[in-house]
Amino acid sequence: MKIQEGFLGQSMLVISPAKQKQLAAHSLSSLLYATAIGYYPLASYHDKERSSGSDDYILLYCMDGHGYIEEAGKRTPLSPNSFYILSKNSPHHYGSIAKKPWSIYWVHFNGKTAKLLYKRYAESGYPNVLAYDKTRIERFNYLIKTLHEDFNEVAMDLLYINLLNFITSFTHVEGNKEDFPDDIISKTISFMKDHVNETFQIKDFAASANYSVTRFSQLFKARTGYAPMGYFLHLKIQSACQYLSFSKMNVKEIAQVHGFNDPYYFSRIFKSITEKSPLSYRRLNRHI
Repeated sequence: MKIQEGFLGQSMLVISPAKQKQLAAHSLSSLLYATAIGYYPLASYHDKERSSGSDDYILLYCMDGHGYIEEAGKRTPLSPNSFYILSKNSPHHYGSIAKKPWSIYWVHFNGKTAKLLYKRYAESGYPNVLAYDKTRIERFNYLIKTLHEDFNEVAMDLLYINLLNFITSFTHVEGNKEDFPDDIISKTISFMKDHVNETFQIKDFAASANYSVTRFSQLFKARTGYAPMGYFLHLKIQSACQYLSFSKMNVKEIAQVHGFNDPYYFSRIFKSITEKSPLSYRRLNRHI
């Protein structure tokens, strides 16, 4: 099943031909510039196929959920904190796994050094999994914000610098070899998602992974950027958002579904994460 791209909470920008021409003529940004950029959260049924490839290189960075990329006869799965860079003019097909949809950051890029950056990525031999780094997301947010605006010389300098830092954080980082058991953390995350309506303590997750609470917490935060229980709470609230948007259940019922016996406590947690009360969120995002 294929649907038009359009996901709740998405950010997306296709750079106009006039702006691309401006970037390509600048002394620094001509070396590397974005032609399109975006973030798709919980992108169920996201599916893109280009039989002739793209005129740009494409970086896909999966922050949550699962998806796949098919290129040159090879299928590569993507899971949380994994990435892939598609070659220019290479036929490809990628998409989200519907039952566990991915949340992805993506950027199409080009310029005089784009080929070299892709070469570094292709030759690196590193696993395509990264430890979480908040500065990577900060740079992405800067790029999408600044690309919306009109450019002056300084803005184009900074766009180049931030895009170069963003791309090289994937192509030139030996930190990809960090020694943590990615499979264990991935399995824990999958378990959390499958049991988001239940109640657990951190010792339960640590015991399941066969680690002490302290070591498990260190590994989990290196992998996701969150403490384990904080991540689990975010998953519960993320799921609650879907119920608020697409069901007729009241707040008390939704709280109980997600393991909160006290609806007032649920509402406080919900607001601390989303900055909106459950009812306010429902008013703004109702889809039934």
